[in-house]
Amino acid sequence: MQVWETLMTYHGPDAAWFLAQFKPNSHRIAERNLIRQGFQTFLPLHEETRRARGKFTTQIRPLFPGYLFVAFDIEKDGWRKVNSTYGITRIVSLGKDPTPVPLDLVCQLMQRCDREGQLLPVEEFKPGDAVEVIKGPFADFIATVQSIDADRRVWVLMEIMGGQNRVSVSAEQVRAV
Repeated sequence: MQVWETLMTYHGPDAAWFLAQFKPNSHRIAERNLIRQGFQTFLPLHEETRRARGKFTTQIRPLFPGYLFVAFDIEKDGWRKVNSTYGITRIVSLGKDPTPVPLDLVCQLMQRCDREGQLLPVEEFKPGDAVEVIKGPFADFIATVQSIDADRRVWVLMEIMGGQNRVSVSAEQVRAV
C-alpha cells in the first residue's frame, strides 16, 4: 500500500496525526494497545549499533525515542482515550489541547520507511557528502564520502588519531547527516 493510500484509508477528513509519548521501553505495548482500540499508529524505526561490554550489538530502536505518531479525529475519537491507553504517558500538547503534527512531515517520514516502519537507507551518496557511520566499529563517527564503488562500497574519509583516514564501508552502514 502506498503512503498516500495509507493516509487516505486511515486519515478521514477531520482526522490528524498527533505525537504520543510512551513509557520507557514500552513502544510495542503502546502501539499494540492503540491498534486494538482502532487507532492508526506510525512508529519509525532505525538500526542502531552500540558498544556494550567490548562488543558491538545492533538493535532496531525508535527513530524518535519515547514517541510515536497516532492518527485520530480529535472531535470524534476523543484524545483522552489515547492518553489513558496502557503504555502511553501523554499526548504532546501546547496548552490544554493536543497539537497536531503537520501531515507533510508524517507523509515524508512514511515514504522513507518500509512496511514495518524501519527507516530505509539513503539511496545515493555523492563525493563530499557528510555521513554518519551507524554500524560497525566506527559507529557514531562523522565522515565525508570520498567515492562509491560499483558494488556499493562507500569510501569515506574520517578523522582518526588526528589524521584523515580512508575507510571502506557498505552503503547500509552510513546515513546522511
